[in-house]
Amino acid sequence: MQLLEGITVIDFSQFLSGPSASLRLADLGARVIKVEKPGTGDICRQLYVSEVKIAEESTIFHTINRNKESFTADLKDPEDQKVIWKLIQKADVVMHNFRPGVMKRLGFDHSSVKARFPQVIYAEISGYGQDGPWEGLPGQDLLLQALTGLPYLNGEQDKAPVPMGISVVDILAGTQLAQGILAALYRKEETGQGALVQVSMLESAMDFQFEVFTTFLNDGEELPQRSKANHGHCYVAAPYGVYATADSYLALAMGNILTLGELLGCEELAVFADPKSWFDQRDEIKALLAEHLTNQDTQHWLDILEPADIWCAKVLDMEAMMEEDGYQVLEMEMEVKTTKGDRIKTTRCPIRVNGQGLKSERGAPFLGEHNDAIVREFGLDAR
Repeated sequence: MQLLEGITVIDFSQFLSGPSASLRLADLGARVIKVEKPGTGDICRQLYVSEVKIAEESTIFHTINRNKESFTADLKDPEDQKVIWKLIQKADVVMHNFRPGVMKRLGFDHSSVKARFPQVIYAEISGYGQDGPWEGLPGQDLLLQALTGLPYLNGEQDKAPVPMGISVVDILAGTQLAQGILAALYRKEETGQGALVQVSMLESAMDFQFEVFTTFLNDGEELPQRSKANHGHCYVAAPYGVYATADSYLALAMGNILTLGELLGCEELAVFADPKSWFDQRDEIKALLAEHLTNQDTQHWLDILEPADIWCAKVLDMEAMMEEDGYQVLEMEMEVKTTKGDRIKTTRCPIRVNGQGLKSERGAPFLGEHNDAIVREFGLDAR
């Protein structure tokens, strides 16, 4: 289902945050033309996180740039700049994730684009906003996690903060940019006017923490406290956390401690009759649970807790999750293919419309793969 059919996006972005936004627009049916530097292209083409390669390029690039076209142009070359302006003339959306000031130096900043084509929606991601002392810092995911306190929320109280094991801030910023673009497209239908949509990774990371940050702001600015063991959430009482069992791990969410003690046969929990103690003494409660749960395997505990509607789950790795019927029924994986026949398994768009998943079998483009076709289609001057 091509909900954004007829929408053309000129995407100058690289790495993860911007390309993740244009990926979602492509999933929704937009045409995304990725503008890349001749010879090297998006640096993400060579950003390896493992030894796995697709067509001698990184799996990250092929995952996040599927269903797009690649057009090479030197943004510093006057002749190529003329070509880019002709592309922008045909665009509904222009987007990038360069540091503040870069696009202005190249002559393709919002003011320049708006002066020529006020109907174009201009969207940009920065690391830390458009001004301030952090403006020029590298907008790298781990650094943004560190500066915004995300790792502080993870890990046990007396241990080092633990960052999330994925590029969470990149993807959050990309998601929010896509949301802003969609809203601007809706407004454009009413007014015919473009808009400037801006997202920073810093603000995205803070919005991600709205629950805990709001509590902090309204709690005398008392820092959230991690549990000493089996930590799960700074502001949630026991039993919330992950516990070792005789053979694996068990996740326990919110629950009544007295009921839990009775079901598990953990008599020591009976003394915590006051619900207030479930937070005030959560470390003591978690210590008792942690010791008790190692006496049986995970399935034993699930067989007791799940029929009683206790919120719990086995803790799976990717391999184990894929074996579960609950995962398989979703058909979350799909295979895409490049024009040279290279195949890659990846995840599909998680959105369904009228019960239909949004899929495309077209893989990521090779560098400059669509130059000739785009030159012909848009009547661009050959270079």
